[in-house]
Amino acid sequence: MKILAFTAGAASMYCGSCLRDNALAAELKRQGHDVILLPIYTPTLTDEVNVSDAHVVFGGISVYLEQHSWFFRKTPWLLDRLWDSRWALKLASRSSIPVNPRLLGEMTVSMLRAEEGFQGKEIGKLTAWLRSHAPHAETQPSLDREGAVAADAPETPPDIVTLPNSLLIGLARPIREAVNRPVCCTLQGEDLFLSQLPEPYRTQSLELIRANLDHVDGFVAVSEFYAGYMCRYLGIPERKMHVARLGINLEGYEPRDQSGGTGDSPVRVRESGDSFRIGYFARVAPEKGLHVLAEAYIHLRRHTEFCGALEVAGYLAPEHRGYLRGVERTLKDAGFASEFHYRGVLDRVQKLEFLRGLDVLSVPGTYDEPKGLFLLEAMASGVPVVQPRRGAFPEMLRRTGGGILVEPGDPAALAEGILTLWKDRDLARDLGRRGAQGVREHYSVAQMATRVLEVYRGIASPRVHA
Repeated sequence: MKILAFTAGAASMYCGSCLRDNALAAELKRQGHDVILLPIYTPTLTDEVNVSDAHVVFGGISVYLEQHSWFFRKTPWLLDRLWDSRWALKLASRSSIPVNPRLLGEMTVSMLRAEEGFQGKEIGKLTAWLRSHAPHAETQPSLDREGAVAADAPETPPDIVTLPNSLLIGLARPIREAVNRPVCCTLQGEDLFLSQLPEPYRTQSLELIRANLDHVDGFVAVSEFYAGYMCRYLGIPERKMHVARLGINLEGYEPRDQSGGTGDSPVRVRESGDSFRIGYFARVAPEKGLHVLAEAYIHLRRHTEFCGALEVAGYLAPEHRGYLRGVERTLKDAGFASEFHYRGVLDRVQKLEFLRGLDVLSVPGTYDEPKGLFLLEAMASGVPVVQPRRGAFPEMLRRTGGGILVEPGDPAALAEGILTLWKDRDLARDLGRRGAQGVREHYSVAQMATRVLEVYRGIASPRVHA
């Protein structure tokens, strides 16, 4: 297939959606499909080989300037190239500033309004690029004198165009009109962003998304839970909804054996006297539940014979630095400051080593998580997990058998689940084995690509062929 896939850059953050989009595009390319992965806002950051295109549409600097000043909505495209360039966007991405919810709300609504929003000029740039690189399906390529396609002829149109989330659904109609091809929209966690927008922007955004549903030919949710949830939340017809489970590139996920090297066993074995390491690997933000895990840790240390350490890694946004300090202060006041370690943002090599050093992983989110990429990564490393019974977690553990489910929002229940694995190392090893095998059986990137292709072929026209 020929696929034009958009992905939303997240500046300097390792974003789960970016990682998923890049892994999928890389696997589809490996299988021989023609894929263009086109970043929106900023270049993408991945911990694998980045296969995204050098061209960035809706450059983040332009989007910001046009949101704030009528002047930049009228500047010529040639001038815009100064701040639309890849180097300028990368430079801007290095600066992390606190997020203003009101600004995000205004910009979200404006983007959903497409040509009627402040970024209407960017729609013109996008459709011009599409017409030159992926022309209208009914356009006939120019031929040279021998009847072959001319060297300077535009490329053939894609079989399908995909959007990375429903927050960008305002682009669906302009894209369809530009290339006359079906549009598919991936759903992978945007409801959390929408729920955090202040009013009236949340309501306006939802209304605009629902108003654009007819311009999308199909939706792909990353979990069964999220498919059902988003049908209800956005009013998506069930006939348009499909599920393509998350998948990860398993290269490098080889847990250490007891000797410390890599062995055939899918689970790492630790000596019984080793410190028991509880891990957290996700964005450090209130909705991911680090404070719940900290409370569970304090409960373990105060009310049981448990001894160990709490190891944390993941992106920390400027607006959440105070949140992390609060968690650290809570543990310090309880007398366990020396047992807490924040390891910061990890690249792929560091991530794999971090996960292999854990005895259990828990990211007790306070909302219904639709993805759970961190669970797949931990289980692929042979690390058992303890998670709240909500969102996509139950279906993931049902398939893999790699962990324990506990009551949501209950630090004591979370502590009991972790304590069970601390007391019963044989159970922990068994869950680790099952999880590692389950991820390989149900959540590999190859399986994700196979299912995605099946969905895309069903959505696209009968002319599509491999």
